[in-house]
Amino acid sequence: MTNQYKRILLKVSGEALAGEKGAGFDEAAMRAICEGIREAHALGTQIGVVVGGGNFWRGRSSGEMERTCADKIGMLATIMNALAVADQLEQLGVPTQVQTSLVMPQVAPVFTRNDAVRAMEEGKVVLFGGGTGCPFFSTDTASALRAIETGCDIMFKATMVDGVYDKDPKKHPDAVRYEKLTFSEVLEKKLAVMDGTAATLCRDNKLPILVFDLAQPRNIACAARGEAVGTLVYEES
Repeated sequence: MTNQYKRILLKVSGEALAGEKGAGFDEAAMRAICEGIREAHALGTQIGVVVGGGNFWRGRSSGEMERTCADKIGMLATIMNALAVADQLEQLGVPTQVQTSLVMPQVAPVFTRNDAVRAMEEGKVVLFGGGTGCPFFSTDTASALRAIETGCDIMFKATMVDGVYDKDPKKHPDAVRYEKLTFSEVLEKKLAVMDGTAATLCRDNKLPILVFDLAQPRNIACAARGEAVGTLVYEES
């Protein structure tokens, strides 16, 4: 079975890289995720990746620190994660390119749409670090922005649950999982898919999102093949 999508943007939480350690890098967890990316890449899928920074820093937990300062630290955390994931992918034989939203030439080239698209067309997995480069925007919003800028067919949001529920399944055993949702429903019902800015950006640009469980890294390739995993969020035409 071949891939259904030519180009995807994969959003991975920073916490996923921490695995059972809860912070920093868990080598086994990171390798499993990268093997999932490699499997999807082997299908011929062009892949961009945004990794959150929560395994190192969460701005909302920064106490009385000034918000823009806290967000800048978070941006740096995402760059560290992008470099680490790129290294692991390279060890698995997958060519990569890291691009950042911040100008730091000794670390990685700055993001440009043309360079990112060219790298993906060359078969490289492109890792976007630094979020949007601006405070007050989440890595969900950065993922949506990069997906739209680079012409991705869909955004994969790999989480620690197997889709979108009507309420928190960890707290409510009777929670119901959706197979499909519209962005309007997500916004109206205030469902925990992503922040409102990211959801609105996807809705307005008709970028579908597939939310699925990263505890099974093979879901990345399954999703790329168009198999039924997780919850599809889309905008009605």
